[in-house]
Amino acid sequence: MPQHTVRIWDLPTRLFHWLLASSIVGLVITAKVGGNAMVWHFRLGYVVLALVAFRLVWGLVGGRWSRFASFVPTPARLLNYLRGNPRPQDKAGHNPLGALSVLALLGVTAAQVSSGLFTDDEIAFSGPLTRFVSGEVVSQFTTYHKEVGQCLLLGLVALHLLAIVFYALVRKERIVRPMVQGDKQLPDAVPPSLDSLGTRALAIALAGACAALAWWVSSLGG
Repeated sequence: MPQHTVRIWDLPTRLFHWLLASSIVGLVITAKVGGNAMVWHFRLGYVVLALVAFRLVWGLVGGRWSRFASFVPTPARLLNYLRGNPRPQDKAGHNPLGALSVLALLGVTAAQVSSGLFTDDEIAFSGPLTRFVSGEVVSQFTTYHKEVGQCLLLGLVALHLLAIVFYALVRKERIVRPMVQGDKQLPDAVPPSLDSLGTRALAIALAGACAALAWWVSSLGG
């Protein structure tokens, strides 16, 4: 069967993916080390805040297969996929189950980084928004961030890694390489994602705006 080489993941989406993955690893390490490493924990938290904000916007204006409209499944599409009746598009970007995983990861990551803005370790470090809420609210956010949110995020990351292994060993599908190179080999021709100098310039502008937003949030603690 002839294969079609299609640009699925544009460069901004790929950079977002790997920057988010490395930032989460850094956040886990700095949280476990504690002490002065918490300075970097907060810095990485602001990086993740900017990244999540960027991905939410890019999900509206980015490459075709990075847009939420292309992969957020309807109940009917999800049911058909579970019944073993996938569409050609399901092999292009995120399939319906993968889409739910992506949405869950984005949601839990957003909740984790947002709750971190309201946390206080009662020693040396506190989030920039703690002064805007009561001590009781700060305590609730701190408990969520250190216990519930952390477990949810690590659990979803673990499921994500297991899914990658499953698709590689059982379904013989390479889903890591396209997130590095951008292209996929597909049995059916599907429209590619636009990945031009213009879209990359737009991504740079949006990333700058999201970074400015994260910096502004960090400055509120002063």
